[in-house]
Amino acid sequence: MKITQAKPLNPIQRYLLLTAGILITAVGVYFFKFPNNFSTGGVSGLSLILGRLFPSPVLTPSVFMLIINAALLIVGFVFLGKSFAFSTVYCSMLLSLSMNAMEHFWPLSGPMTHQPFLELCFAVLLPSLGSAILFHLDASSGGTDIVAMIVRKYTSLNIGAALMVADALITVAALFCFGVEAGLFSILGLLMKSVLIDFVTDSFRTKKCFQIITSNPQPIVDFIMKTLHRGATLEDVYGAYNHDKKAMIITVLTRSQALALRRYIHANDPHAFMVITASTEIVGKGFLAS
Repeated sequence: MKITQAKPLNPIQRYLLLTAGILITAVGVYFFKFPNNFSTGGVSGLSLILGRLFPSPVLTPSVFMLIINAALLIVGFVFLGKSFAFSTVYCSMLLSLSMNAMEHFWPLSGPMTHQPFLELCFAVLLPSLGSAILFHLDASSGGTDIVAMIVRKYTSLNIGAALMVADALITVAALFCFGVEAGLFSILGLLMKSVLIDFVTDSFRTKKCFQIITSNPQPIVDFIMKTLHRGATLEDVYGAYNHDKKAMIITVLTRSQALALRRYIHANDPHAFMVITASTEIVGKGFLAS
């Protein structure tokens, strides 16, 4: 099956998206997570706990975040060498600096609303969306992700399990630092974050696999190859009931291409039979392994 490689992002587009992902994360952490003492793991959760244990007008949670991220970046360079991605340096430092800027220009004395569950939703939703954008671009905001990269390189420990344990320990610490209510909200937020990041990341990777059975395949194949610039595979098939010979077209498309193909077939070959499935794991030329 001939497949046309999707046009990659140029460096400017990639770093604009990285910046957007970091700013979305920063807004969720600063305006919703910090004021409510939601500690759902990671460097931001650890910084929040350290800010409570060592109160200081200078060593605020955003400053602790900057210090921890800088230290982890140095450790990353030592253990991961030149292969350590520059985008991780960019993202982690931008996150810390943007948090510091928000703290300077929009100081908060408490939560923005009196609805803790509503604020928890935004404290989880925005950072999860930002993290999913970074993961989709093969980047991260540093922090515990750097630890995961080191663990993956030198041990056989499951990275996801290691990160979940680390985040869980930080989250449970919120019970002792901020009370039962904030601690329970933090545990709930950690569970929501795990599910949401997987969901959003999978939605970015989802492709539509078409199996189209028709007696006139050539117009559809021409539309796929010439208009959508994708490839297709043709197979000869026949019906089990009346043994009529037909052709089956197999192709994998993005969501927007899938919508265009469905409209074309409905308009030009309404008797065609289509089976459309969603997949997040497409491996082969033109597609990346998940």
